[in-house]
Amino acid sequence: MLNQIISHTPPYVWGILAFLILRGVLAMRTREIGFNKLFILPIVMLVLSLQDIAAKFGLGSIALTLWALGAAATVASMLKFSAARVAPAATPGRVIVRGSMFPLALMMAIFVTKYVAAIAVAVQPHLRQDLPFTVLVCALFGVFNGYFLGRLARDVKACRTFPAPLATGMQTI
Repeated sequence: MLNQIISHTPPYVWGILAFLILRGVLAMRTREIGFNKLFILPIVMLVLSLQDIAAKFGLGSIALTLWALGAAATVASMLKFSAARVAPAATPGRVIVRGSMFPLALMMAIFVTKYVAAIAVAVQPHLRQDLPFTVLVCALFGVFNGYFLGRLARDVKACRTFPAPLATGMQTI
């Protein structure tokens, strides 16, 4: 059965997985990037999660509420308990980002959650109306997205305290 599942997976899914792995590996090393690039990963993860929730459960009703609660709780936790991962770079509009393995782990968690949920719904379509399944999937996506959005908010907040060269680059955004 596993062979059938993998062979029936559309090729674009493997492209998304490759992109996520590449982004995760790049996130593992400390690097200098443009301030605007801080927004790419949170937006991609947000789009992937909301697209999946919309396709499986719709964006109305409890699904979006569960996602929002998970995201809000995680964003609040990130803002309160975690440290910024950015430092000012010498070039205006750029930051130095500390590397971490955690983004790769979370991107893989989002991918696996999305993939397993898609398989579960394909095999058992009634799961689209199953409350425990909806709660699990939507809350997980909310927590995952909350991490990326909270990290972004924390980093943007830190960037606002940097010396003038970065602040000048940020004002053009």
